[in-house]
Amino acid sequence: MGRIMQPDVLKGKNAVITGSTSGIGLGMARALADSGANVMINGLGDAGEIEATRAAIETDFGVTALYDGANMLEGGEITAMIERAEKELGSVDILINNAGIQFVSAIDEFPADKWEAIISINLVSNFYAIKAALPGMKARNQGRIINLASAHGLVASPFKTAYVAAKHGVLGLTKSVALEIAETAITCNAICPGYVRTPLVDGQIKDQAKVHNMTEEQAIRDVILAAQPNKRFVEVEELGQLAVFLCTDAAQSFNGASLPVEGGWTAR
Repeated sequence: MGRIMQPDVLKGKNAVITGSTSGIGLGMARALADSGANVMINGLGDAGEIEATRAAIETDFGVTALYDGANMLEGGEITAMIERAEKELGSVDILINNAGIQFVSAIDEFPADKWEAIISINLVSNFYAIKAALPGMKARNQGRIINLASAHGLVASPFKTAYVAAKHGVLGLTKSVALEIAETAITCNAICPGYVRTPLVDGQIKDQAKVHNMTEEQAIRDVILAAQPNKRFVEVEELGQLAVFLCTDAAQSFNGASLPVEGGWTAR
């Protein structure tokens, strides 16, 4: 998928994207960089592979790319990451809260530590990042906050209580922040993807196959994509281009929106 916005439409902007060493987050980081933004990526993985990913962004798009390994379970580390980006990039004009984990289980068997981790990484980390980034955005009277929710922020599925609860919480957080900043030139929106073929979803496929006692191919067809009327995975590039649009002046009146990108799932 090619670029749909003008080249360098985000030139001079600086972005922090959590959970961006792979999957949706990396796709968004590369889309923003392709549009001229400097980026700070964050996430887990092999140190050598992360450095190669970071360097590739600089080489491919001619922007500055930094990496910060802040643990999304630690509010202090998240705050320090935003402060570092402000110092080393000069500002945080764009914040994308993408970090997320998943675990599938019946609620009466759901491990308490998994519940706590999912709520913390998928929801609470957004609070810390927004809290840290907003003062600078307010001082400059400009900024874009994008929270990655999910179709599961709009509808529920069984065996995903923690994830569904967290993503519903992300939408509530998005709306409240949007109202607080409504009279500024800052916006806060949420993107609600359906299933995207990422390492996270690959894990869900395995989990669903186990829960339903079926093959992974059956799990994709009969469980994962059963709710998506278009019967295909959402492409990472689609989400990246939407994120770029939301960061432009053309999206100034998008505020507090929950934007579904799920092939018609929530239209039912």
